Amino acid sequence: MRIENEKISLREKIGYGLGDAASSMFWKLFGMYLMFFYTDIFGMEAKAVGTMFLITRVWDSLFDPIIGVLADRTRSRWGKFRPFILYVAIPFGLIGAATFYTPDFSHTGKIIYAYLTYSLMMMVYSAINVPYASLLGVMSPFPKVRNVLATFRMTFAYIGSFVTLLLFNPLIDFFSKAGADLTSLQHGWFMAALVIAAFSTILFLLCFYWTKERVVEVTAHHSTLKQDIGDLLKNGPWWILLGAGVAALVFNSIRDGATLYYFKYYVEEHQIDRIMIFEVPFILSGLYLALGQAANILGVVLAAPVSNRIGKKSTYMIAMLIATVGSIAFYWLGKEDLILIFSLQVLISICAGSVFPLLWSMYADCADYSELRTGNRATGLIFSSSSMSQKLGWAFGTALTGWLLAYYGFQANQQQSDEALHGIRMFLSFFPAIGTVLSVLFISFYPLSEKRMDLILNDLKNKREADFEKK
Repeated sequence: MRIENEKISLREKIGYGLGDAASSMFWKLFGMYLMFFYTDIFGMEAKAVGTMFLITRVWDSLFDPIIGVLADRTRSRWGKFRPFILYVAIPFGLIGAATFYTPDFSHTGKIIYAYLTYSLMMMVYSAINVPYASLLGVMSPFPKVRNVLATFRMTFAYIGSFVTLLLFNPLIDFFSKAGADLTSLQHGWFMAALVIAAFSTILFLLCFYWTKERVVEVTAHHSTLKQDIGDLLKNGPWWILLGAGVAALVFNSIRDGATLYYFKYYVEEHQIDRIMIFEVPFILSGLYLALGQAANILGVVLAAPVSNRIGKKSTYMIAMLIATVGSIAFYWLGKEDLILIFSLQVLISICAGSVFPLLWSMYADCADYSELRTGNRATGLIFSSSSMSQKLGWAFGTALTGWLLAYYGFQANQQQSDEALHGIRMFLSFFPAIGTVLSVLFISFYPLSEKRMDLILNDLKNKREADFEKK
């Protein structure tokens, strides 16, 4: 293995960040709007949506390692991982838009359509996002540079999410002629998703053209799939990050997925005048979600300097503990406490934003740890686990949201019972707090401290130089 030119320009850092901006545009739409779309616009029952999310996402999470293995064995003039970004960008946008289309089918036909489009989208998401995530491990071998790249990645991810969540409702209103019937609303949702799809495709293509792979294998990938999987299963830090990542995504998916229900049925935002910004009307839920993304960006920016000072593990645990307290406090807020609702959203989102660049950086450390132990660097397979943990976390979180909505007696587009309103409040308070507590418990066992990584990297450097001289 050799290291090519180590210098990474600002344009390349931005280019890498644009990839997650593209990915996050649809990821946030899925997390914050898709459950609501399927129940209140598409016309499915909450329990059926929850089951669909679980089935499709569990299967798709198992598909991620397959993409990781394929990427590890890819050879091209563009490297291992960048070709996937080039060739999957357009299918990603097209299928993403189709997911928000409501066909004029029977009830059964619509359910089949939802299963097919959502399953295809999750597989396409894996095909582009697993190689994109793995790209971090081969753009630079240095942990501090990776921290910077992870910070750019997550910053642009939240910028993409912020712009999407801020504009999605105005786009729906524009294309559906706000206040029109359900058919017009369905058209508005599809057209709004189509606009987002166009932007995400362009950003992925820029990511491909502006990035470069530097950690290059001198010889072809020599290990078997069985060896790669065996090495992964023996990687203790990987298991810890997998558990922590799943729990963190359960936390995020429950809060995000219930937000529109919270504002529609508990806060009753339809009774509150829309807020005009630059002559564009915004509803409270849209501003709440966009504000959360802005706070996420602040969390990402803080992650690198704080973790460089006190360590990734300590930063992660402190952020998640604060998010736990903030989430629990959410339960006692009344619908008129809008200032406190938005204030807690900022606090919780800063904490949530800070943990994900740490997770990405720690996955890169796991790849180094595995290479030193086994002599084999299966970067794609290791990074696919990060995407797998995302999918599993969202699968469990969104499935629980759908099932618990049904359990509490939720009925779409109707006045909700006190029990249903209680459940909706639990989705933004105690239920996500369970995820944060579990995530802290997992990460408390993470063994790859900064001092240990310095030793690992020094040993790896010597080993790589020795191997290169032999070639």
